[in-house]
Amino acid sequence: MKIYVDADACPVKDIVISEGRKLGIPVILVTSFSHFSTAEQPSGVETIYVDSGADAADYRIMKLAVNGDMIITQDYGLASLGLAKGVIVIHHKGFMYSNENIDQLLQTRYLSAMARKSGKRTKGPKPFTEEDREEFRRLFKQVISSKL
Repeated sequence: MKIYVDADACPVKDIVISEGRKLGIPVILVTSFSHFSTAEQPSGVETIYVDSGADAADYRIMKLAVNGDMIITQDYGLASLGLAKGVIVIHHKGFMYSNENIDQLLQTRYLSAMARKSGKRTKGPKPFTEEDREEFRRLFKQVISSKL
């Protein structure tokens, strides 16, 4: 198992790295060159830089991920592709994407995009809270321990 993180705007990278390292699971952070850093990553953590173009990180993650791996993302499109490949996909707010919920999530995203396109204002995501962080940590640890 490897853990791929759609890392550009992921607020739980530290949790993923910490828990992954404890269990010796490789963590791969996929991020755009616009977030380039010379900071050294701990052992077991790799950073892959991609172009800043739309979906470049998603394409790279999908090229690398295989059945049984894990992806951490807030991108419903990437989640859908990952599920189709047999990958475990978790949102940073602490819920798992599944074949049962992905269609509804994609439909909601589509309807919001159509509303914005027609000039309507839509609500953005709620702020990321400490409760979200702890819910992610709980679910992440639970899922990882069940797969080992």
